[in-house]
Amino acid sequence: MTDKVRIALDAMGGDHGPDVVAPGAAIALARKPDLTFLFVGDEARIRPLIDRDPALKAASEILHTDVAVRMEDKPSVALRKGRYKSSMWLALDAVKQRKADAAISAGNTGALMAMSRFCVRMTPGVERPAIAAIWPTLRGESIVLDVGATIGADARQLVTFAVMGAAMARILFDIERPTVGLLNVGVEEIKGVEQVKEAARLLREEGFASLDFRGFVEGDDLGKGTVDVVVTEGFSGNIALKTAEGTARQIGEYLRSAISRTLLSKIGYVLAKHAFDTLRDKMDPRKVNGGVFLGLDGVVIKSHGGTDAEGFASAVELGYDMARYDLMAKIQQGLAHEQAGRSAEDESARTTAALAGAAS
Repeated sequence: MTDKVRIALDAMGGDHGPDVVAPGAAIALARKPDLTFLFVGDEARIRPLIDRDPALKAASEILHTDVAVRMEDKPSVALRKGRYKSSMWLALDAVKQRKADAAISAGNTGALMAMSRFCVRMTPGVERPAIAAIWPTLRGESIVLDVGATIGADARQLVTFAVMGAAMARILFDIERPTVGLLNVGVEEIKGVEQVKEAARLLREEGFASLDFRGFVEGDDLGKGTVDVVVTEGFSGNIALKTAEGTARQIGEYLRSAISRTLLSKIGYVLAKHAFDTLRDKMDPRKVNGGVFLGLDGVVIKSHGGTDAEGFASAVELGYDMARYDLMAKIQQGLAHEQAGRSAEDESARTTAALAGAAS
């Protein structure tokens, strides 16, 4: 990689398009001066926003297209109408062609995943992708995956998710051997569905040097930060994510209502304003905006569609970290061990079958 990190931006994605993407890029650039951008979308809308900021203008190029994927488009429709020509596809293609180190879109999640699999392709050895989210916890932050890409996963796929999540944690948290847990209905070994119990067995027996497997974790461990990486399949992961987001909004509404109820509570708010500001900052979803599509042969980040410029800047900075510190190489290192374990398991199964056949 060169000294600069080049990010391809789907400028037309999300609820607000270039009006959020451009100022978000400017905020990220101020924090990471070695960023450069390829804005993909309608130049007539993008150009005036970039030209307002001399630093952003100097660090940016525009690839024009007037085709954009709509938020309500089904993935099949997005592929049919936007393949090879939409702002989302062209941003991904820049990663595929190694003209950008990462692609970021606030657009339609299903369309982005479908296009990523067709355009960027899967990493060799990975069967299904996962979306990894940064999760605020009592002790800092954790990574939770999958939060919506793969509905249902077998044991081997969960092991692969663990390897990829640990690679991401090593970059973000600067931990040589991140702790990993499998989300389950209890911590006892007898609990849970067979796929999860089998994944736990594989993670214990194969002794991954890249991660420290701590067994099962429960739903309340997500907020505690019991482990650095929590692994689950996309159905339960997405429910957990949406539940946490809804709970955070609910608590915020409760606090606002309580503060404004009486004169005494308003005075109390003034006296405790610093504490409330700290709480608001901790619960700000913009600071952890951006899900990483793991399992692809390139770095793709999904931003929340309704985020503002500050939130989009967080997604850009996440893409920067994943590219700058070589997420793909770290994933490949972990997968090499996982694939060796899979080959050994397959060989053992073949030997057992052969012995059984001979005995019969």
